[in-house]
Amino acid sequence: MPELKGTPHNSAVKGEIAEIVLMPGDPLRAKLIAETYLDHAVCYNQVRGIYGYTGEYKGKRISVQASGMGIPSMGIYSYELYHHYGVEKIIRIGSAGTIADGLNLGDIVIAAGICTDSNYIAQYQLPGLFTPNADFDMIQTVVKACQERNVDYRVGTVFTSDVFYNEDMAALEGWKKMGVLCVEMESVSLYCNALRAGKKALSMFTISDIPLKGISMGADERRTSFTNMMEAALEAAVRL
Repeated sequence: MPELKGTPHNSAVKGEIAEIVLMPGDPLRAKLIAETYLDHAVCYNQVRGIYGYTGEYKGKRISVQASGMGIPSMGIYSYELYHHYGVEKIIRIGSAGTIADGLNLGDIVIAAGICTDSNYIAQYQLPGLFTPNADFDMIQTVVKACQERNVDYRVGTVFTSDVFYNEDMAALEGWKKMGVLCVEMESVSLYCNALRAGKKALSMFTISDIPLKGISMGADERRTSFTNMMEAALEAAVRL
């Protein structure tokens, strides 16, 4: 009997995706990583323009697939990777806006824990507040890869927001006072899906914006200037 193909969002056959996946938000960044770094890369998905590739990096089988933008999109794609395709580890490699002092454009943030204004966690009907955390071994491995590259990085709490164009930007000051490093839009669903499935996840970001100062990278720069983050993630993936 032939293998059933895919899900409503992914045309890959089971076995075509590696056990470890790098997930940028931007489909074109996934394509860039595959074409630049992976040997023998094969495209397994183009549904809805969400590119997914599997290849080898330094002899290790690795996949790279876009997540799209926002908590719901990451929630769908990471859930399917964990539950339908047998993925064990996901490293999100994305962009974020810093709200902490001392972080600059191009710096790297590693998300040890997530806080959020999203209602995503309500589906689990927990009797209190829940703060999802990254896998500690993955944190250590990514930190070591960053140190070896001599890149500036910080490890700490990240805020996952439902809103990009927020009419109340002053609200970020409250998160800043609690020691939150930056704001992004995907990781809470990734971390929850990983923990619920008994799998592992980590998010790391290149700072592309300083929203409290109105400073931002352009679209092309976001896609192409994240070399340190991408290479650190690839080095970590080889060791995980």
